[in-house]
Amino acid sequence: MAGKIKIAIAGLGNCASSIVQGLYYYKDAPDDEHIPGLMHTRFGDYHISDVEVVAVFDINTKKIGKDVSEAIYAEPNCVKKFADVPYMNIQVLPGPISDGVAEHMKEPFFCYPNPDDAVDVAHVLKETGAEILVNFLPVGSEEATKIYAQAALDSHVAFANGIPSFIVSDKEWSQKFMDAGLPAAGDDIKSQLGATILHRVLMQLMHDRGIRVEETYQLNVGGNTDFLNMKKEDRLTTKRISKTKAVTSVLPYDVPTRIGPSDYVPFLEDNKICYINANGRNFGDHPINMQLKLSVQDSPNSAGVMIDVIRALRIALDRGIAGPLISMSAYAFKHPPVQIPDFEGKERVEKFIRGEIDR
Repeated sequence: MAGKIKIAIAGLGNCASSIVQGLYYYKDAPDDEHIPGLMHTRFGDYHISDVEVVAVFDINTKKIGKDVSEAIYAEPNCVKKFADVPYMNIQVLPGPISDGVAEHMKEPFFCYPNPDDAVDVAHVLKETGAEILVNFLPVGSEEATKIYAQAALDSHVAFANGIPSFIVSDKEWSQKFMDAGLPAAGDDIKSQLGATILHRVLMQLMHDRGIRVEETYQLNVGGNTDFLNMKKEDRLTTKRISKTKAVTSVLPYDVPTRIGPSDYVPFLEDNKICYINANGRNFGDHPINMQLKLSVQDSPNSAGVMIDVIRALRIALDRGIAGPLISMSAYAFKHPPVQIPDFEGKERVEKFIRGEIDR
């Protein structure tokens, strides 16, 4: 069943730019070469070069109408260029606005003025032959995400939800994909080595080594549009739930916790800085304190993970698997339908690739 994997992308921000650049950066990588950020250069039958972008939707007038190869660098994107992307002959299309942009973002996002100018997403997906729709809208795009999810259902396309608007982890929506015979993976992409996965593993380590965790917090700052968007707390509700549950789910007891974006620092651009603090008790009831700082380019940190998700969804399409991909979602997303310890999740994905489990 190997061949091109045709994908559409909703939201041509920094994460999508990193995916497009990565597809060209690694297109000639030998199968036995280790690519940082990917589980495998060839994931099942599919090489990274098999992923092909066929449609892109955005609301930014500096991107709409331009070829994707140019639009991935358009303002306000600030991800570092790491690959030369040739002319792709794919124009960015005006997607539904809905709540996909916050009021304070309409000017910096150069949002097009007339919502009626949006294309029919389902029609475009059918016309381009897209097989998978990747959702990378801004955090807080609850209704816009549902519009794209419904378009995927209407056009019989698989769905990868990279943001914390709960679709795949929602029983009603997951059942819709099951009934349509379509696989889905989500919600809220977990980076290769980001704040959530690091905090989660540290909490698991403390618990496994007998430390009683008493309280913990995670503070994040960055300068990309994701952090600018999240300056408004009312767009952060599901994000805080997603990140907090991802961390606390590894502990069998409740812990006072504060996790989530903290501030927007423009000059950091796509660099994300994370501070993690945890207090606990060890043998003899003595205190133990952990403080950690992580600095990482934010958008490429998730791009490779999403490329693995895309290839897992294509395998599911090949095998006629419908509904949420439990193993891939647990490994690659913060708020999956079922939380599974990360190392166990990785082994389950390997079994999925080999066909030993069906989801």
